Amino acid sequence: MIRVGSGIDVHAFGPGDHVMLGGVRLAHTQGVRAHSDGDVLLHALCDALLGAAGLGDIGQHFPDSDPQWRGAASGQFVRHAVQLLAARGWQVVNADLTLLAEAPRVAGQRELIRASVAGLLGVAAEAVNLKATTTERLGFAGRGEGLAAMATVLIESNSVAPR
Repeated sequence: MIRVGSGIDVHAFGPGDHVMLGGVRLAHTQGVRAHSDGDVLLHALCDALLGAAGLGDIGQHFPDSDPQWRGAASGQFVRHAVQLLAARGWQVVNADLTLLAEAPRVAGQRELIRASVAGLLGVAAEAVNLKATTTERLGFAGRGEGLAAMATVLIESNSVAPR
């Protein structure tokens, strides 16, 4: 059996000198406003994983009203989602990620980000795709007010545990 999940995340820019994308710190003229580290790629990925397995969303598992998640590394959210899936007999087949932002540019860090995400998911880097696009200066992302990400994942039953 296979299932597909999708996720979307958005964060506004704020004070700071870097953004986290796919678990990789990228220098930038701004940071993001977020309760955790604000990694839009990993937040969208976490929602896609949870959605594929019918397990709700990131806010249900890691509410921003809970102080224990302040400044938390988003990689732990993804690892938790992967563990929840595994406990129910699911494993990740692949992930397709899209970043929507005028900046920062990720071309020089694409392979590092893919490898980071693959490590969190327990798959080969070839099973993770990362695309980045601008919004042609349209909307909040085009005005440089923030960034967004979308993720799609495919999971399959590994028949180890009941779903």
